[in-house]
Amino acid sequence: MQTTNVDVLVIGAGPAGSIAASIINKAGYKVRIVEKEKFPRFVIGESLLPRVMDHLEEAGLLEAVKRAGFQEKFGAKFVRGDEVCDFNFKDQFSKGWNWTWQVPRGQFDKILSETAASMGVDVQHEMAVKDIKFHGTDSITTVVNKEGVEEQIGAKFIVDASGYGRVIPRMFGLDKPSNFDPRKTHFTHFKDLKRPEGIDGNRITVVVHQQRTWIWIIPFSNGITSVGFVADPQFFKDYPEDAVERMRGIINSDVHTKERFGDAEMVFEPRTIEGYAISTKQLYGDGFILCGNTTEFLDPVFSSDVTFAMESGNDLMFPGGMKVIYMKFSSLKIQTQKLKNKFVQY
Repeated sequence: MQTTNVDVLVIGAGPAGSIAASIINKAGYKVRIVEKEKFPRFVIGESLLPRVMDHLEEAGLLEAVKRAGFQEKFGAKFVRGDEVCDFNFKDQFSKGWNWTWQVPRGQFDKILSETAASMGVDVQHEMAVKDIKFHGTDSITTVVNKEGVEEQIGAKFIVDASGYGRVIPRMFGLDKPSNFDPRKTHFTHFKDLKRPEGIDGNRITVVVHQQRTWIWIIPFSNGITSVGFVADPQFFKDYPEDAVERMRGIINSDVHTKERFGDAEMVFEPRTIEGYAISTKQLYGDGFILCGNTTEFLDPVFSSDVTFAMESGNDLMFPGGMKVIYMKFSSLKIQTQKLKNKFVQY
């Protein structure tokens, strides 16, 4: 079996993994990314926050994203019945970016991983992790490619940015139930032919549909708009089992989505994700650290989770500093969840 050695092995080529690998590479370490999926691949989390601009810039990825022509985002609109609350990123208490993007994640993530590769990071897709053996902080990871060929990678440190795959938590029994209430989401992309003119047609809109149920409406620069409903699982039992009929039924039940998307063409059959909130017993250990959604996934109100993923990937200090980073990271998640609980109680 072929064996290669690196300073740092990064599992996952999404935002957390690409940011982490780029930062580590710039610091002069030999780093390799292994990613189970072939990019582009679909994933939710399509609206960013200005904080990520700093991370992209520090990692050397910002200019490549700028060239993609994604929908610029200057704020957000929250709606509950006739009430409207506008957020403008220019209304800030400290200096910093006052805009960001709304992105189809398949294209966005592909740009990040390809740009990391162009800077010297060894990025390999369709490469699954089969086994990890730790020897102190050193490790031997067995990976297998799509042809079934296995390889061993020796590393001084592992960054697990595998997202929903949660490689290290699942492999080493670190998963634990989340403290968050069970949630379920049903979503798709629409050809948005009735998009409003001006700012309302370009910015993200978050709608309180009913108690503990909310809708995201995220327009992209290509004329496609992402729409998803997030609710308690019981909410969806009042609608058909068929994915398309279910989406049509929910869309037509809300005044804010019916006129715009009631008869709009869907780009793909609606998808459902449920039971996605899961936690972990520890965030780091001898020879590894967890980043992004590998730690825990939050409902994406106001785009918090992609920001957390990039924050954790950007703040890596090799080989020390992990405890300080994740004390800060956990505190941010707690504060976000408090805001979210206040939002969904209506």
